[in-house]
Amino acid sequence: MFCADINKIIPFSSVDGPGNRAAIFLQGCNFNCRYCHNPETRNHCINCMDCVPGCPTNALKNNNGKVEFYPEKCIGCDNCINICKYGATPRIVRLTSRETFEKICENLPFIRGVTFSGGECMLYPDFMREVFSLCKEKNLGTLIDSNGSVDFKKHLGLLEVTDGVMLDIKAYDFDEHIKVTDKGNDIVLKNALFLAERGKLFEIRTVIVPELFDFRKTVDDISRILSPYLERSNIRYKLISYRENGVRKEYRNYRMPNEKELNEAKDIAVKNGFNDIVLI
Repeated sequence: MFCADINKIIPFSSVDGPGNRAAIFLQGCNFNCRYCHNPETRNHCINCMDCVPGCPTNALKNNNGKVEFYPEKCIGCDNCINICKYGATPRIVRLTSRETFEKICENLPFIRGVTFSGGECMLYPDFMREVFSLCKEKNLGTLIDSNGSVDFKKHLGLLEVTDGVMLDIKAYDFDEHIKVTDKGNDIVLKNALFLAERGKLFEIRTVIVPELFDFRKTVDDISRILSPYLERSNIRYKLISYRENGVRKEYRNYRMPNEKELNEAKDIAVKNGFNDIVLI
């Protein structure tokens, strides 16, 4: 049975897929997105101990050189996250797939599905496959929210128990993608086509940051290459306005797109055949 580092579980989410869902955020990410709104999910704790004295409820303790987290004492003040200089959090719980499924079942029958997010949840493919297999026994929907950096072709067993993938398209141009994330996007675009061909691409997402990359080109290019697959299955395009909430201080100098720019992006996607478009 596989385990994963759980950053948090939102028992009832209405923004991580259709209906009321459990959203599970896994720790660790292989991208370094400039506008990341939960940067504490990127790295793992290095046990530097900086956060321990700052916890007002003693939910963190030094246990032989390792930070130990006591979730029953945590009040969610985020002091530890704000103190951390390494893009991490000590508030991690390591669970097996069965333990995670039992957490999900605490909220039955009030949810209709489960979504894995992160960080980058595809860093834990076998763990997700086991959890989703258990979810299918309860007729729960299953979605993955991914940055597309892990080759889905190598995880067909996971896809068999996954209803769909919500795929982030940070930027279409290779160099711009590096500017946004520090990584290239060859595998991201290959995954987009592979998932669309298999009818598993539930949604694509682009965060609109006008000063960071050419969002018009990204929306145009990705909607054009995916448009032939729209007859096979619907693909939602979610266009998300950059906001500084949660973003690291050094990257809060970008401006939000205005309404005209968001509608421009929407019109480009419509021109290329998309009709299920959400502006946020």
